Amino acid sequence: MTSLWDDLEGLVDSPSSFSAEGGNRGTIKPSENFNAEEDAAAIKKAVEGFGTNEKVLIDVLTQRSNAQRQLIGEAYQKAYGRTLEKDLKGDTDGDMEDLLVALITPPAIYDCHEVERAMKGIGTKDSILIEIFVSRSNQQIKALQEAFRRETEKDLVSELDSELSGDFAKALILLAEGNRDESTTVDGEKAKQDAETLYSAGEKTRWGTDESKFIDILCRRSISQLRQTLVEYKNISGKTLQQSIEGEMTGDLEELLVAVVKCVKSVPVYFAERLHESMKGGGTDESTLDRIMVSRSEIDLLDIRAEFKKLYNRSLLSALDSDLSGDHGECLKAICGGDD
Repeated sequence: MTSLWDDLEGLVDSPSSFSAEGGNRGTIKPSENFNAEEDAAAIKKAVEGFGTNEKVLIDVLTQRSNAQRQLIGEAYQKAYGRTLEKDLKGDTDGDMEDLLVALITPPAIYDCHEVERAMKGIGTKDSILIEIFVSRSNQQIKALQEAFRRETEKDLVSELDSELSGDFAKALILLAEGNRDESTTVDGEKAKQDAETLYSAGEKTRWGTDESKFIDILCRRSISQLRQTLVEYKNISGKTLQQSIEGEMTGDLEELLVAVVKCVKSVPVYFAERLHESMKGGGTDESTLDRIMVSRSEIDLLDIRAEFKKLYNRSLLSALDSDLSGDHGECLKAICGGDD
């Protein structure tokens, strides 16, 4: 069965989503006639007294950029001597509370809190760590490291090192260092060599897989370089690199390296798939839904919506509508923006 991920046509020349940072492909844009004091007053009125006017909270917080929400928070504290977060937490609960708090948190700090949550308790929630570290640019990862240091007074890489082990730890830590090559020039010869190295380390050998080669190449090379390598690999092997990884590896390392390959191809398609997964079957994975919708809302959510429609023959908005109810659902649909 061929999957959408097997098609490498035009890959090398298509724009990379890693360069879309703060781009214009988000569903949320800064509000034109913005007034932080007025917004703060509207929120205060919505949370005062009996019952909360959730509609006002949704209208204000999903129609302002994150930078504007920070200014609303400052105006709120100045006017009422209380933090906006504390009042939202006191007045809402459950999924709705989590989502509103996510919206008013600066992106790097939100990533930091999600990474902390993934490391808390017994065992780590590896799929959260994978999603964040494979999809963020170096710049976003550096901002996350900084936020982590401020919030916990600890070093992010050392903390991950003490929580994780084996090849999975090696790969994730390389990504968490945020030093991926950023060059956009492609060395065709090197791409062929890397493809050959990967083929010899996996498909070609009968003596087990040399994971370290996969980790080294996939977690260090630039996105442009890796795209060329994916094409060269398929020429040598007849299979895609993703198919080889899925055939050769298991567990967390497989999940991480497949996610890297997917993000090299297309970050929006990767997230469209993640969103679909989080709504599939019986229960809904609200925290993954919230994290993706909020963290991509000013970067590439329009592209994610377009890919979602192509993949699943329905719009992201209609999927959210049929999967969620109540204020939490309304708030996510507002972040999603229009129908496709």
